[in-house]
Amino acid sequence: MVWTLPEPMLAEAVSNPVLPKGYAAEPKWDGYRALVARYPDGQVVIRSRRGTDMTNAFPEIAAAGDALPADVVLDGELVVWDGDRIAFERLHGRLLRSPAGAATLASQWPAHFVVFDLLRLGTDLTSRPYEARRAALEGLFTDRALAAPWTLCPSTTDPDTAAGWLEWSQVGMEGLVFKKTTGVYRPGSRGWKKYRTAHTTDAVIAAVSGSTTDPRTVLFGRYDDAGRLHYTGRSSVLSPAVNADLSTRLVAAAGEHPWTGETFSSGWEVKDALPVVLVKPELVAEVRADVTRDAAGKWRHPVKLLRLRDDLEPGDVPLFTS
Repeated sequence: MVWTLPEPMLAEAVSNPVLPKGYAAEPKWDGYRALVARYPDGQVVIRSRRGTDMTNAFPEIAAAGDALPADVVLDGELVVWDGDRIAFERLHGRLLRSPAGAATLASQWPAHFVVFDLLRLGTDLTSRPYEARRAALEGLFTDRALAAPWTLCPSTTDPDTAAGWLEWSQVGMEGLVFKKTTGVYRPGSRGWKKYRTAHTTDAVIAAVSGSTTDPRTVLFGRYDDAGRLHYTGRSSVLSPAVNADLSTRLVAAAGEHPWTGETFSSGWEVKDALPVVLVKPELVAEVRADVTRDAAGKWRHPVKLLRLRDDLEPGDVPLFTS
């Protein structure tokens, strides 16, 4: 029987971390969303959320497909552990390498596949409620004695347990995903809910994209205990109010700057250099940032500049730690 992989079901962002009644919660993993299929003929295929074939990029997962039954589709997240934290940056380069290069990365930084849904097991399960699919998924792990790189994602209907998972942020968990226990799997639909853990903190404004009189985004830094200013991340596009406030207060760096000669990427997956204007690192801003950071200590996602902190000096900002 021939069948095609569906589009993954998606989630819409919510601001309330409390588990709603009638929903199950799962930890939100910091990795690559993927579907893993083993066809009736034994072929294993790994596809990204956007449909990209990632089978050759993750040979260790493909090889482990022999442990799966034929005619099965799993939904989950590809993650890499570096010590006691999830290292999202270790996934980069996999899709750009040759099969031999991907195999080298797989041996250095092997991936795990955290499974949170079962879409097919001999027959299409997407029309069944979450609680039925979850029971079948747990049964699959038990019956097949699945072990690494296969990992069963935790699930709970207990609000206290879900709240406790938010404390996992220090190891790279991004938050929680809420799924209606009676809900079916709707490919391509944002039928789930996701709460992303974030916190407010302070950072030094050290550069901007755009210009000092019309800044588009801000590049932030923090000093280490030796007095070096490290790049910690970039803001999302500034609101008109913040743009107007900053446009009258930024001062272009004259002469030497801690970041003189450095280049910055225009995006995580984009290698093009971002044109920036270095400014005097004297203004402090309060930002809302996700808790996840990369191995270099930078925020993994753009942060939101909330307000300028005229009551703080750069020396009052938390020290940079990697």
